[in-house]
Amino acid sequence: MMPNAAFLAALIVFVFAGWLAAELTFLAPYKALLFQRHGLRISVGALLLFANLSAIFYAIGRWLFLRDAGRKLLHVDRQLTTPDAVLEDLRHQLKS
Repeated sequence: MMPNAAFLAALIVFVFAGWLAAELTFLAPYKALLFQRHGLRISVGALLLFANLSAIFYAIGRWLFLRDAGRKLLHVDRQLTTPDAVLEDLRHQLKS
């Protein structure tokens, strides 16, 4: 789930950077000076955007895909501990 969130966040950061580069074409003659003076701030900002987007997409993925996991696992656990469990060969491993 984490690689998917990171991939989606990187994709959005690259799309945003491309859109921003297209909008700021009037700054092209000054790009060497801008990256020399503000390159660290630009890269830290892009990294923070990536980290926040990754966290948001990870939280959304957990909410969407794992919302019923606890209830399903509890149901399986209760079913395995009943006397008429289907998986008799696992019963001795679960109790020890």
